[in-house]
Amino acid sequence: MSMQRAKQQGFTLIELMIVIAIIMVLAMIIVPQANNKIMMSHEIAATRQINTIQVEETQYYSQFQRYAVSLAELGPPASGAAGPQAADLIPKVLADGVNTGYVFTLAATPSGYAINANPQKFGSSGRRSFYSDESLVVRENWGAEPASKNSPPFNQAVK
Repeated sequence: MSMQRAKQQGFTLIELMIVIAIIMVLAMIIVPQANNKIMMSHEIAATRQINTIQVEETQYYSQFQRYAVSLAELGPPASGAAGPQAADLIPKVLADGVNTGYVFTLAATPSGYAINANPQKFGSSGRRSFYSDESLVVRENWGAEPASKNSPPFNQAVK
């Protein structure tokens, strides 16, 4: 009788392989969905950061009678008081240009400024890029190319 008990304890190799196969199938279904949700949250956060930059560009313009031409001009000063070279209007992490899985750039244009937000790693931290300017319209591009003033307006509807 003690021999039968020893044989009945534990799982067979086939049973373990079946359980592992089921876990792998479930992981293959769940992981891509989770990655898509993470990318979507990065994308929404990037558009919020663009909105922040737009608001602070308006503030900068009211203080210094021109638009900032770099994120550093909107960011905090390394030392001393805030001024046109570092107005302390956006957090340092955004002034450094990398935040929420996106790389942000700010450049001067003949009519004002242009903001670009591109995924740090396309397809991993984001599936689309964003662009905006003094018109305050956020534009998107579904693809690896950066969005531009000719890209369609951003639509928050899930695609």
